[in-house]
Amino acid sequence: MKNSKAKIGLVSISDRASSGTYQDKGIPSLKEWLAKALLSDYEVVEKLIPDEQPLIEATLKELCDQENCDLILTTGGTGPSRRDVTPEATLAVATRTLPGFGEQMRAVSLAFVPTAILSRQVGVLREIEDHAALIINLPGQPKAIAETLEGIPSKGIHGIFAAVPYCIDLIGGPALETRPNVVKAFRPK
Repeated sequence: MKNSKAKIGLVSISDRASSGTYQDKGIPSLKEWLAKALLSDYEVVEKLIPDEQPLIEATLKELCDQENCDLILTTGGTGPSRRDVTPEATLAVATRTLPGFGEQMRAVSLAFVPTAILSRQVGVLREIEDHAALIINLPGQPKAIAETLEGIPSKGIHGIFAAVPYCIDLIGGPALETRPNVVKAFRPK
């Protein structure tokens, strides 16, 4: 029997924010967006960690395997610099990839900046015996986080979150309902 309350893991991946050099903006941005977008009851588990692949992998496994998060959103570490290893860590813990998430995030971002082609975000599933989680790597900038989640409705460009509730349904998680004025969840009839 699935839980009625969604559990969402939020992971901000940043060497400087995790060391206290500057204040993390990723998790607060994600929490603000989720509060604005979701009608469903949910619980959040937060992690602020450095760009270390083994630690990212361990954190993603913990959020899925021990915390039973249905959805895990990461922010940061998806660029081309040598320290950006979030996609590699995410793929290392994945059981299946969902390439459409990364493709659509880049498509949304390309409407704003030509450097979106440097982004390496991925979407994957991590499945264990009695649980599964959807893991999505989001951009690091708060504005880009909201844009990729919501899309650009005025230009007919869908955000990725429109597909998230149905994906959570398909992997056995709780129903997520959204505020249509922020992002309209799509479920086939």
